[in-house]
Amino acid sequence: MNKNIEVRTIKAIQYGCGKMGGLIMRYLHEKGVEIVGAIDNNPELIGQDIGKVMGLEQQLGLTIHDDPEEVFTTNPADVCIVAINGLLTEIYPLLAIPLKYGVNTITTCSEAVFPWTTSPEFAKRLDELAKKNYCTLTASGYQDIFWGHLIADLAGGHHKINVLEGTTYYNLEEYGMSMAKSYGVDFNIDEFNKKIGQNNLLPSPIWNAAEWLAACLGWTVKNINQKLVPIVAEQPIFSPLFNKTISVGNCLGLTATINLETNEGHIIQLQHSGQVGDSSPLNISEWVIKGEFNSKLRLEQESTIKVACATIVNRVPEVMMAKPGYITTYNWPGVNYRERPLSSYLPLK
Repeated sequence: MNKNIEVRTIKAIQYGCGKMGGLIMRYLHEKGVEIVGAIDNNPELIGQDIGKVMGLEQQLGLTIHDDPEEVFTTNPADVCIVAINGLLTEIYPLLAIPLKYGVNTITTCSEAVFPWTTSPEFAKRLDELAKKNYCTLTASGYQDIFWGHLIADLAGGHHKINVLEGTTYYNLEEYGMSMAKSYGVDFNIDEFNKKIGQNNLLPSPIWNAAEWLAACLGWTVKNINQKLVPIVAEQPIFSPLFNKTISVGNCLGLTATINLETNEGHIIQLQHSGQVGDSSPLNISEWVIKGEFNSKLRLEQESTIKVACATIVNRVPEVMMAKPGYITTYNWPGVNYRERPLSSYLPLK
């Protein structure tokens, strides 16, 4: 059954109002979307006017609440953006709430980009819930373009591919505390090894991106392995995000390495690093495709968090028009730039 789309002002609920959530709300607001609800469990954010959280000079008359059921019950919405860090098993209950109310949902969860092998049961439940309530769930963000569609398009210029290599670097200072902690920032080595290093079977951000790429290129996974290693401070380094100096021997972040072999004989090798305490404003990605001939692409970006938030907002029309269910973005074309209010990209009835 297709969804009934009515062209009007799009109404959105923001679930997670931290650094990314505030930026997403501002981008939605500036593209003509009416924010009708905002949810967070951070005591410092509860009760705040969203205008302040968005960095605007004026208040908008809507405050952040900590009761999602109340927000969804009293504020009918077209789309919900869930900007909360965690594995799919951890945020499953949060994603289930908007789907229960029939609200199209975009999550920033890295695993949710392609969860069909790492959390198949939870992905299946979410797919069934979305179909039951005639809405769509997808995951988007930085990887949608720059670990996904852009690389797939680059591959489209090749006749034969043997190896696809990707190296990415994030400056974690521009992200929130939750993401930085998931990278082991300020852990000592024993803490890192116990809480992160031994969990090589838990997907890092590039694990599911690698499987997304394989699926998009028509490859099937033979095996995949991952290694997580700490980035250790060799001298005291101040982190503005943590507002403290990271001691020598403690972790500034981590490097994740993925090696994926396909049944068709291809190899995907990805390495991703993220750390705090770097004064460099650039976030860097490099991609190399090796085959009958080779290609190399290098990207330097001032802000991956702004790229991620813009990508999510620009995906809103697709998720509203998509068929019900859990849809991974390799099923859609690449992300389009949106000049006009987002509602103008919806089809006329």
